[in-house]
Amino acid sequence: MSIELSPVDQVLTDLRGTGYLADVTTATIVHLGSVLEKPVLIEGPAGTGKTSLAKSVAAAAGKQLIRLQCYEGLDESKAIYEWDYRRQLLTLQLSTAQNAGSLTDTGIFGEEFLLNRPLLAAIRSESPAVLLIDEVDRLDIETEALLLEVLSEYQVSVPEFGTVTARHIPQVFLTSNNSRDLSEALKRRCLFLHLDYPAADREAEIIRLRVPGLEEHLAAEIAALIAVLRKMNLKKPPSVAESIDWARTLLALGTSSLDDGLTRQTIPVLLKYQQDIEHALAELALTG
Repeated sequence: MSIELSPVDQVLTDLRGTGYLADVTTATIVHLGSVLEKPVLIEGPAGTGKTSLAKSVAAAAGKQLIRLQCYEGLDESKAIYEWDYRRQLLTLQLSTAQNAGSLTDTGIFGEEFLLNRPLLAAIRSESPAVLLIDEVDRLDIETEALLLEVLSEYQVSVPEFGTVTARHIPQVFLTSNNSRDLSEALKRRCLFLHLDYPAADREAEIIRLRVPGLEEHLAAEIAALIAVLRKMNLKKPPSVAESIDWARTLLALGTSSLDDGLTRQTIPVLLKYQQDIEHALAELALTG
């Protein structure tokens, strides 16, 4: 007889099935975001699995992932919608040549001319989707305000077309690396989740999950050394993804344990700035 899992345990199990090892707090917030239909704002250092969490939720639920990658200067035409100006112009030219015979009742602002960008695509999705708004802290404050209508009412107002309301409420995740403070209005609309670098024992477990065939003691050695590196004054500490890449590197090299020479040889897999590499090797006394 099978034991029925609690909703949070089911989330933990489903995420683990995609290769994402979540803790109870993370699974609880993911579950609440779904049942309450509220966005989840995930903050924390770069490389702690924020984006991967949203991707894993989509994979576990079998939902389409729609991603808006934020950057400075992102505007409404790239985030929400845009009119197909070239097609509108051609239609007008054709209509003029045919004495307006080719225009429909909606003119050049009909369905066929509307280009869905990520936010509108999530609102209009035929089936439930996961909407990932990645690195929202890189947006200008003015552009951040464009998100509020979407996250408050799950609708988009298109002046020439009308108000488009969600067919299915998307499961929304926003990620932030804390490069600037987000507005209180945005935060009020979201559940909050902070993801930090995992403890060494948990990172070892993540590595073993993501790198099948790696010996348990080697995963522990990798996680322990990465924990030491993250305590150093580095420009870019190694991310969880990079620790997994390093584990795969060592497995590909056929090593069974770390040694000084191998660490010197492969540390560029972990650290991406020469000054960080030199600093780390000096701190680890591996410069010889």
